[in-house]
Amino acid sequence: MKTTIDLPEDLLLKAKIHAAQNKTTLKELVQIGLAQVLNPEARAPDPQAALARLHKGLRLGGRPLTRDDAHVRR
Repeated sequence: MKTTIDLPEDLLLKAKIHAAQNKTTLKELVQIGLAQVLNPEARAPDPQAALARLHKGLRLGGRPLTRDDAHVRR
């Protein structure tokens, strides 16, 4: 269905540039944005959960890097 919306010129320009850089259309960009806003599962994750993941860190194997190891000069 066709519709008309009024957007500030600077927002429209940024949207067109973003669409072009990502090889998509303005229509597709608007559809993706609306789908994300209207989909409750697409909402931003809980900030507290994100902070907990950051503090936990990732285990990539091997032994943890110590401060001295990180700052050794060769």
